[in-house]
Formats: sequence, structure tokens, C-alpha cells
Amino acid sequence: MTLFDMSGKVAVITGSTRGIGRAIAERMAEHGAKVVISSRKQDVCDQVTKEINHKFGNGVAAAIAANISRKENLQNLVSESIRAFGKIDVLVCNAASNPYYGPLAGISDEQFRKILDNNIVANNWLISMVVPGMIERKDGSIVIVSSIGGLKGSTILGAYSISKAADMQLARNLACEYGEHNVRVNCIAPGLIKTDFAKALWSDADNLKASTSRSPLLRIGTPDEIAGAAVFLGSPAGNFVTGQTVVIDGGATIS
Repeated sequence: MTLFDMSGKVAVITGSTRGIGRAIAERMAEHGAKVVISSRKQDVCDQVTKEINHKFGNGVAAAIAANISRKENLQNLVSESIRAFGKIDVLVCNAASNPYYGPLAGISDEQFRKILDNNIVANNWLISMVVPGMIERKDGSIVIVSSIGGLKGSTILGAYSISKAADMQLARNLACEYGEHNVRVNCIAPGLIKTDFAKALWSDADNLKASTSRSPLLRIGTPDEIAGAAVFLGSPAGNFVTGQTVVIDGGATIS
């Protein structure tokens, strides 16, 4: 038994078939948790679940597809997760959308609404569905994957950054609402991480060099370097942490 032991816990991680979400799922499974793998496509969820079960033991992972933009999909995710594992101890809201790069003056209403709905409203939907069970057990950890974009302005990521700043406030607000029930709510704010989701920001060598040259560690991050914070927040090690935003950016925001 260690501070980071997640044995007996059940974790639902959205957007967990690749990138940061998958890294979090694998590391939580490694630390003893049962994990629910979820993204939009069932076949992809099935494949990742098969790989995690092969690596950490049969029955460790379950695959439940869900489109975060559809409330009924999220309710099914919660119901099926409870049916599979009996409860949800840890919720990681990782799935997000960003269909637009450029100044806010050029974004369409549809694009703006999609970003706000998927990155803020859907998180609140899912949290509201999961939290009653946590309140009943007087224990739970909710983690929202935000971004350092929510801490500063941007000429190309304005709408996305607005949504990620809102996620930080969502965590603070819900931490106040649910704290009396021993339910913790926190954010993780990654910097530039080498994922498909952020490919537009790192695939160009000149852009990558310009971004990382301003960071003390002088490099891009990896998904696995975010996963440890999620394990910390979901395990006994994080039991006295709530309403916080953990920045993991190689020092980019301090330089």
C-alpha cells in the first residue's frame, strides 16, 4: 500500500483511446485501478481495452463508447460503467474539441458553440451524473484536463483558451459545492504535449522550435508526463487537494 495505490478504485476517462487520456488510463491501471476506456468509436475503444487488459490483466479495462456532445451518450457511459464495475471513484474529463485556429473575429457561431459545449457544458453534464454516487460514498476525485491556454491570451487559440479557463473555474466552483461530501475537483493544465490533438502546434519544425525555445526545459512534453498528476489526484496522495489547477508545461508559463 502506497500513497499512489489505486487498488479498488474505478476510473472513467473520456478521450482515452490515444494521447493524454490513454496515458492516464494506462498509468491508473498500472497503479491498480479498474479503468473505463471511452471515445466516440466503439471499435477503437475495444482495441485499446484489449491492449490494456493484455498488459495489466483481464478485466482491468472496459470499453464504453460515448460522444461527449450527446447527453444521452454520457448517461449511458455512466450507467454502463457502473454496470461493469459497480461504481465510479475517479472521473477524468479529458475529451475536448477545437475545430478552429485563428482570431476570434473569424470564428463561426457553430464552431464557438461546439468548443464551449464540448469543453465546458459536457464536463458539467458528466460530473453531475457521476457525483451522486461519490456523495453517497463520501469519497471521489474528479479531474478536468484543462490547458495552460486558460492562463494566458492567444491570437490563434482564443475560443479554446476561453473554454479551458472556464474549466478551471468549473473545478473551483464544484470543489466548493462538493467539498463537504469529500469529493475533490481539480484541473490539470498541460503545456505543449506531443499528441495528435495538438499536432497543428508542433508538426511544423519552426513553430515547435519557437515554442520550446521559451521554455526552461526546451522541449515538448509527452502524454505520459501528464499521467502522473492524474494518478496523484486520483489516489490517496491527492486526498487534501481540491479546487486547484496543476500546471505541467516544462516551465513555459514562468519564462
